[in-house]
Amino acid sequence: MHPHLSRLSTALAAVDAETPTISVWGRKLAAVLTGGGRLLACGNGGSAAEAQHLTAELVGRFRDDRRPYAAIPLHADTSAVSAIGNDFGAEEVYARQVRAHGRPGDVLLCLSTSGTSPNVLAAALAARESGLTTWALTGPVPNPLAELCDDAFAVAAADTATVQEVHLAVIHMLCAAMEEACGEAEETCEDLLEEACG
Repeated sequence: MHPHLSRLSTALAAVDAETPTISVWGRKLAAVLTGGGRLLACGNGGSAAEAQHLTAELVGRFRDDRRPYAAIPLHADTSAVSAIGNDFGAEEVYARQVRAHGRPGDVLLCLSTSGTSPNVLAAALAARESGLTTWALTGPVPNPLAELCDDAFAVAAADTATVQEVHLAVIHMLCAAMEEACGEAEETCEDLLEEACG
């Protein structure tokens, strides 16, 4: 087996026991989104790309045809990112947006392979102060981001690329769990409406 694939296979096998966390996140996220809340997501570099991948699946669709949900990748507004970076410093580019867009009960998902990115840590702190739920996708623990967030899914791989590839798999699992939970919530709502209108 190619060394890259071998590293990925080992990392995926190691996190398999932790996948119930994703089911829990999926149900919680479904409750937030169907209740009118939103997901904010942040990361740097490849992690930013994965944050945007997740939000695209939520605003668009993953598998099911369903209504769009509110999800914002905080790196994607280049005017805001450059203005905040210029006026307040790079560490504030996500934290300031969390304070602007986040509402109590919303979710912030932080992606960082190192778990030490200052701007992601600042965003997690701002989210906690603003009443958001904070989740982290990180590399090996312990790390500051995993400790700061309400919950974390850590990938114990030394190779950054491997961590990012596992994170993408986790993102797809989260989308599947969220869509399944949203479908169940909508069916329950329809049943209640039918009973009420009887």
